[in-house]
Amino acid sequence: MSLARGRPTALDQQPESFAFSAENAEKAQAIIAKYPEGRQQSAVMPLLDLAQRQETWVSIAAMDLISDMLDMPAIRVYEVATFYTMYNLEPVGEFLIQVCTTTPCMLRDSDSIVEACRSHLGIDFEETTEDGKFTMMEVECLGACVNAPMVQINDDFYEDLDAEKMLNILDALKRGEKPAIGSQNGRHTSEPASGAKTLQGGA
Repeated sequence: MSLARGRPTALDQQPESFAFSAENAEKAQAIIAKYPEGRQQSAVMPLLDLAQRQETWVSIAAMDLISDMLDMPAIRVYEVATFYTMYNLEPVGEFLIQVCTTTPCMLRDSDSIVEACRSHLGIDFEETTEDGKFTMMEVECLGACVNAPMVQINDDFYEDLDAEKMLNILDALKRGEKPAIGSQNGRHTSEPASGAKTLQGGA
């Protein structure tokens, strides 16, 4: 299945309707209530995020519902959803693998991470596995350059990767396990790979 993150999926593939689950409907009202009277439209971004967390993507039907909930023109909701790349405008897998290939990660062999995902999952960038489990995307800098190479899977960062560690993470996800997030080689936060060199003790 192909994926186009920057444009909505074809109209004939869009669901006819969308409704928040009972739990998410309650969360949506709590989100809207955070904003002062007359400023409820400021809730558009968290509501889009909530819809995406329910369905893995944001359909036109979901945008229309949010438009109605916030009493704002639908086109303004579409503008927000299509401007920010964090909103998926087509269905993605249960696990969205965002592989950073920007210069720091590239210099630390992000190519091996890409190839590990390709060979193990049988997909390329902007594709989803047939079982709907994994989607892979190429992304710009994810902001953990010291710990390159890295990937983001859903909300979690996995850093200091190599091909073997990447495969271990994928296999754990396939088994329904939750891999340890952060550095995969024991590095503490973003200290040097060889360990802390300064501020090791009191005066």
